[in-house]
Amino acid sequence: MNGDRRMSRGRFEEISEAADRALRALPATKRNARSGPRPPAHRVTADPDTVERDLIRLVLTLVELLRQLMERQALRRVDAGDLTEEQEERLGATLMILHDRMTELCAQYGLSMSDLNLDLGPLGNLLPPTE
Repeated sequence: MNGDRRMSRGRFEEISEAADRALRALPATKRNARSGPRPPAHRVTADPDTVERDLIRLVLTLVELLRQLMERQALRRVDAGDLTEEQEERLGATLMILHDRMTELCAQYGLSMSDLNLDLGPLGNLLPPTE
Protein backbone atom coordinates (compact mmCIF):
# COMPACT_ATOMS: atom_id res chain seq x y z
CA MET A 1 0.00 0.00 0.00
CA ASN A 2 2.84 2.37 0.82
CA GLY A 3 4.33 1.67 -2.63
CA ASP A 4 1.02 2.63 -4.24
CA ARG A 5 1.09 5.93 -2.40
CA ARG A 6 4.61 6.69 -3.61
CA MET A 7 3.71 5.74 -7.17
CA SER A 8 0.67 7.99 -7.24
CA ARG A 9 2.66 10.83 -5.66
CA GLY A 10 5.35 10.42 -8.35
CA ARG A 11 2.70 10.52 -11.08
CA PHE A 12 1.16 13.59 -9.48
CA GLU A 13 4.55 15.34 -9.44
CA GLU A 14 5.09 14.40 -13.09
CA ILE A 15 1.72 15.90 -14.06
CA SER A 16 2.41 18.98 -11.95
CA GLU A 17 5.77 19.52 -13.65
CA ALA A 18 4.17 19.13 -17.10
CA ALA A 19 1.49 21.69 -16.21
CA ASP A 20 4.15 24.05 -14.90
CA ARG A 21 6.11 23.77 -18.18
CA ALA A 22 2.95 24.39 -20.19
CA LEU A 23 2.09 27.50 -18.18
CA ARG A 24 5.63 28.86 -18.50
CA ALA A 25 5.31 28.49 -22.30
CA LEU A 26 2.40 30.94 -22.32
CA PRO A 27 3.37 34.53 -23.10
CA ALA A 28 3.15 36.89 -20.15
CA THR A 29 0.89 39.88 -20.73
CA LYS A 30 1.24 43.12 -18.85
CA ARG A 31 -1.99 44.65 -17.65
CA ASN A 32 -2.19 48.28 -16.73
CA ALA A 33 -4.59 48.78 -13.83
CA ARG A 34 -5.23 52.34 -14.98
CA SER A 35 -6.34 51.27 -18.45
CA GLY A 36 -9.88 50.83 -17.16
CA PRO A 37 -12.17 47.84 -17.17
CA ARG A 38 -11.76 45.30 -19.89
CA PRO A 39 -14.60 45.16 -22.44
CA PRO A 40 -16.88 42.15 -22.09
CA ALA A 41 -15.61 38.97 -23.70
CA HIS A 42 -17.14 37.94 -27.02
CA ARG A 43 -19.48 35.07 -26.32
CA VAL A 44 -20.80 32.36 -28.61
CA THR A 45 -24.46 33.09 -29.22
CA ALA A 46 -27.14 30.44 -28.88
CA ASP A 47 -29.08 31.67 -31.90
CA PRO A 48 -30.64 28.68 -33.74
CA ASP A 49 -29.73 30.30 -37.07
CA THR A 50 -26.00 30.42 -36.25
CA VAL A 51 -25.59 27.33 -34.06
CA GLU A 52 -23.76 25.35 -36.77
CA ARG A 53 -21.28 28.16 -37.45
CA ASP A 54 -20.75 28.70 -33.70
CA LEU A 55 -20.13 25.00 -33.16
CA ILE A 56 -17.67 24.92 -36.07
CA ARG A 57 -15.94 27.97 -34.60
CA LEU A 58 -15.57 26.25 -31.23
CA VAL A 59 -14.27 23.02 -32.76
CA LEU A 60 -11.81 24.87 -35.01
CA THR A 61 -10.63 26.91 -32.00
CA LEU A 62 -9.80 23.72 -30.10
CA VAL A 63 -8.07 22.20 -33.14
CA GLU A 64 -6.03 25.40 -33.63
CA LEU A 65 -5.00 25.39 -29.97
CA LEU A 66 -3.84 21.79 -30.28
CA ARG A 67 -2.06 22.57 -33.57
CA GLN A 68 -0.14 25.42 -31.95
CA LEU A 69 0.79 23.25 -28.96
CA MET A 70 2.01 20.50 -31.32
CA GLU A 71 4.03 23.07 -33.26
CA ARG A 72 5.71 24.35 -30.10
CA GLN A 73 6.51 20.81 -28.96
CA ALA A 74 7.95 20.03 -32.40
CA LEU A 75 10.18 23.13 -32.21
CA ARG A 76 11.42 22.07 -28.78
CA ARG A 77 12.24 18.60 -30.09
CA VAL A 78 14.07 20.07 -33.09
CA ASP A 79 16.04 22.44 -30.83
CA ALA A 80 16.91 19.56 -28.50
CA GLY A 81 18.14 17.47 -31.45
CA ASP A 82 15.69 14.64 -30.70
CA LEU A 83 14.70 14.15 -34.36
CA THR A 84 16.47 12.95 -37.45
CA GLU A 85 16.60 15.24 -40.46
CA GLU A 86 13.94 13.10 -42.19
CA GLN A 87 11.64 13.30 -39.14
CA GLU A 88 12.10 17.09 -39.02
CA GLU A 89 11.15 17.38 -42.70
CA ARG A 90 8.10 15.16 -42.31
CA LEU A 91 6.97 16.96 -39.16
CA GLY A 92 7.41 20.38 -40.78
CA ALA A 93 5.46 19.34 -43.88
CA THR A 94 2.67 17.86 -41.75
CA LEU A 95 2.34 21.02 -39.66
CA MET A 96 2.24 23.20 -42.79
CA ILE A 97 -0.48 21.01 -44.33
CA LEU A 98 -2.48 21.18 -41.10
CA HIS A 99 -2.17 24.99 -41.02
CA ASP A 100 -3.28 25.25 -44.65
CA ARG A 101 -6.25 22.96 -43.98
CA MET A 102 -7.24 25.06 -40.96
CA THR A 103 -7.17 28.17 -43.14
CA GLU A 104 -9.34 26.41 -45.76
CA LEU A 105 -11.88 25.29 -43.15
CA CYS A 106 -12.08 28.81 -41.72
CA ALA A 107 -12.71 30.23 -45.18
CA GLN A 108 -15.33 27.56 -45.88
CA TYR A 109 -17.33 28.68 -42.84
CA GLY A 110 -16.70 32.42 -43.24
CA LEU A 111 -14.23 32.64 -40.35
CA SER A 112 -10.76 34.08 -40.10
CA MET A 113 -7.98 32.63 -37.98
CA SER A 114 -8.37 35.63 -35.65
CA ASP A 115 -12.02 34.63 -35.07
CA LEU A 116 -10.73 31.50 -33.35
CA ASN A 117 -8.90 33.44 -30.63
CA LEU A 118 -11.39 33.47 -27.75
CA ASP A 119 -11.21 36.21 -25.14
CA LEU A 120 -10.99 34.54 -21.73
CA GLY A 121 -11.62 37.75 -19.80
CA PRO A 122 -9.02 38.37 -17.09
CA LEU A 123 -6.90 35.48 -18.38
CA GLY A 124 -6.42 37.17 -21.75
CA ASN A 125 -6.80 35.53 -25.14
CA LEU A 126 -6.80 31.76 -25.57
CA LEU A 127 -4.27 31.72 -28.39
CA PRO A 128 -0.95 33.55 -28.42
CA PRO A 129 -0.53 36.32 -30.99
CA THR A 130 0.34 35.10 -34.47
CA GLU A 131 3.67 36.10 -35.88
